[in-house]
Amino acid sequence: MDFEYSDITNQWMEKLSAFMDTHVYPIEKDYIQTVAQQTQRWQTPDMMQDLKQKAKDAGLWNLFLPKEYLPHGAGLTNLEYAPLCEMMGRIHWCAEIFNCSAPDTGNMEVLAKYGSDEQKASWLLPLLNGDIRSAFAMTEPDVASSDATNIQTQIRREGNQYVINGRKWYTSGAMNRDCNVLIVMGKTDSDAERHRQQSQIIVPMETQGVTVVRPMSAMGYFDEPVGHAEVVFDDVRVPAENILVGEGEGFAIAQGRLGPGRIHHCMRLIGCAQRALDLTLARVEKRTTFGQPLSKHQSVRESIASMYCKIEQARLLTLKAADQMDRYGNKVAKNIIAAIKIVAPKMACEVVDEAIQIHGAMGTSQDTCLSAAYAYARTVRLADGPDQVHMMQLARNLVAEAND
Repeated sequence: MDFEYSDITNQWMEKLSAFMDTHVYPIEKDYIQTVAQQTQRWQTPDMMQDLKQKAKDAGLWNLFLPKEYLPHGAGLTNLEYAPLCEMMGRIHWCAEIFNCSAPDTGNMEVLAKYGSDEQKASWLLPLLNGDIRSAFAMTEPDVASSDATNIQTQIRREGNQYVINGRKWYTSGAMNRDCNVLIVMGKTDSDAERHRQQSQIIVPMETQGVTVVRPMSAMGYFDEPVGHAEVVFDDVRVPAENILVGEGEGFAIAQGRLGPGRIHHCMRLIGCAQRALDLTLARVEKRTTFGQPLSKHQSVRESIASMYCKIEQARLLTLKAADQMDRYGNKVAKNIIAAIKIVAPKMACEVVDEAIQIHGAMGTSQDTCLSAAYAYARTVRLADGPDQVHMMQLARNLVAEAND
């Protein structure tokens, strides 16, 4: 096993690192202040659009797309993309600059893999170009959506149209003014076999009957200007050709979507945790308590050592998962994907929590990224399946394989 990044990966890392040092880190606080002060809460600031154009010009665009989607992406493997995604994760809003942010990445992968030629022309190409943004409507307030077969939103065929009725929440991206399209998961046949009841369908945001009820906060953060929405679908009618693949394929599409989505979250969370550690290492040399720098206190040293170990363990596990996905495919790598989805968010929560503790009151304030980082990490312990579901499925698979 080779523990060194390839020459190709190192070249991309140097290029991305230089871009962030030049264009992103210097304006990090300005961006946050701009978002907080602008009158249009859900409008993407002009400075983000400027950064996107710079990223395009630098060839740092759609880095997540593998070689089968060239020339639209960088053509990287999961293993090659991992450290780049981690680098973007050091600033929670940074991935959008490179058109690599959720939920757009997942939606682009779905449209690229499952979309018809017409669907790709209408929605995939504008997403790849960064002309529009999108949202994925799956989670519902009235059912345990960690089990996708519980979804109750109805998708009913009427002639050459589908009629959609239901309520979704935590529909990430739906608050943003540039969000033009939703991919909605619902039931087309309640009498079918359990995993064939669901379908996914494309719904333009401006369709009559689509109502954004309110933004949803995640631990007090509304994630402006992207946001997470509660959305009601009231007799929403779309053309029958908007269905993805066909009726009954929704659960399979969701599983295909969530594999890459889960590992991308883990990659970004490692970057998030690494940033917390980096800030802590600087803090402990600047802050003095009881007559000496924080770095001289044994308890602080132990915390730093523990933070480092946890990050390295999660990073190695994530890289192994990426390699397994590249070599054998997502289905074969399902166990290790489940493992990283259990490990990485919890690791990030623990590391960021330690960073907040060492920073003291400042760590809870708006003067650092730590409180927002903790909210993000804690939320991802639920996003794309809660810890308990992944542990249950992983253990079930391991027992079955051991006794096969």
